[in-house]
Amino acid sequence: MTSENPVHGGSQPPETTSENTNQTAPGSPPPRRGARPTALPAEFEEHLVTYAAALAEVPLAADTKRTYASRVRMYLAWLADPEAGRRFTGDPLTDRRARDWAVRDYRHYLLREADPKRSVRYSNNALSALDDFYVRLGLGKADINRDDLPKTAPKALDTHAQVRWLRAIEDWPRARDRLLALLPFYAGLRIGDAIALDVGDIRMSARKGVLTVYGKGGKVREVPIHPQLRKPIIDWLDERQSWKNATTSKALFLNRRGGRLSARAASAVFTAIGAAAGLEDGITAHIGRHTFVTQLIRGGEDLVTVAELAGHARLDTLRVYSQPTDDDKQAALRHLIVDR
Repeated sequence: MTSENPVHGGSQPPETTSENTNQTAPGSPPPRRGARPTALPAEFEEHLVTYAAALAEVPLAADTKRTYASRVRMYLAWLADPEAGRRFTGDPLTDRRARDWAVRDYRHYLLREADPKRSVRYSNNALSALDDFYVRLGLGKADINRDDLPKTAPKALDTHAQVRWLRAIEDWPRARDRLLALLPFYAGLRIGDAIALDVGDIRMSARKGVLTVYGKGGKVREVPIHPQLRKPIIDWLDERQSWKNATTSKALFLNRRGGRLSARAASAVFTAIGAAAGLEDGITAHIGRHTFVTQLIRGGEDLVTVAELAGHARLDTLRVYSQPTDDDKQAALRHLIVDR
């Protein structure tokens, strides 16, 4: 579509313009609202500043950069803590053997001693950030094995929750938010994919339509527009015409100031609609995307097709969706005999 539709400022969720920048390394993404980065000794802070500056030049998603910087800061804070209970000697920021021992101890801390204890998935994510940190430090990756992830499919909405989610979206008063909330569910978009969309990335004829999606690593894919997305797209494009900067901004999703909607503000939309749906667990765009992929795979669709639609580079990434979910495991227990 070539027409653009603006946004009315009153239909946006509150977005803060002030951000806590204390202790933020130059070049790193700003911390999330309310975040209070851990203060570091000057030596460690210097390492973090150098790392953040290098990270700023890398073609990674802003959320990935923010996560990596946060994980490295937490590791450095742990190193600096006199009560961390070191079980190694040497400087882990200059000596390779000390690096290996420190990273192994940190993994043990995350999984066994942290309050709260971290999951294997979180630990592996932290280790990936430390790999990147040490490579840029010139020491190379630490010699440490990854723990196997639990053989459970990613969290997705069950049928009951899906219906509640869709009905909450249908009742939501803001056209922009309704479309945003449906894109992961019906198009498999990540939140970063959605907010990166431009108006020109939507092509719709009377019966068909395609979204051009710019995903991770700059990869481009085309996703057919599901029939349930047509009306929300039309409704939002119509309302968008009244929003600030609608005629000059190419961004599909605008904020109340007429700029492109941020990932943080978009996440707040999912949180608000999830609360309105009365879902017990918080809902995110990623859960909507997991639901999209799970439904297709369990419906018997070819993995290659699903990978194309979801923007996954590796088929192995999708195989985990065929694993049982926690609900599947719980349901399996119904076959056991109970004498009462």
